[in-house]
Amino acid sequence: MKKGLIALIVIAVIAFGLYQWGVGFNNTAVALKETSTKTWANVESAYQRRNDLIGNLVKTVQGAADFERGTLTDVIEARAKATSVSIDPANITPEQLAQFNQAQSGLSSALSRLLVTVERYPDLKANQNFLELQSQLEGTENRINVARDRFNATVEPYNLHIKKFPNSILAGIFNFNELAYYKADAGSENAPDVNFDFD
Repeated sequence: MKKGLIALIVIAVIAFGLYQWGVGFNNTAVALKETSTKTWANVESAYQRRNDLIGNLVKTVQGAADFERGTLTDVIEARAKATSVSIDPANITPEQLAQFNQAQSGLSSALSRLLVTVERYPDLKANQNFLELQSQLEGTENRINVARDRFNATVEPYNLHIKKFPNSILAGIFNFNELAYYKADAGSENAPDVNFDFD
């Protein structure tokens, strides 16, 4: 009878320990994933600000006489494509990020062509509204880079938490999947420099 009671106590202690481990793992994983979700929302917010600024920039440029319509059309179409790509922040996959990044890169490329074309329009280059929008776009590009870096910084502790043994066992049971890091497009390190100064 005494041996049975001791065995029952040992089993209860082990069960309680496993329960505490499971709860601790789950709560930490949820908190880390929520932080990544929040920082991804900041990435999207920075891109949304850029999209809004580009919309205002396009309206300003449309007022210029004889401005190349094809260049404007490219920007408008790229902006529409970029805003149509959405990501589930709770389950960010490499495929989703690649699609998102490709759409944003297409918009960046179209915008670069637009800004280079503006060089041929002295009146537009001197337009105060246009110059202010250029400055805001430059600042927004910096915010986008910071937001992406911060997102990656929050993904790392979450991924480490769910991949370390024995947490990896519970990650499978509780359905916590690895989050993808934001990566630049292949070859982007060789991208042409956009000059925002048209003086």
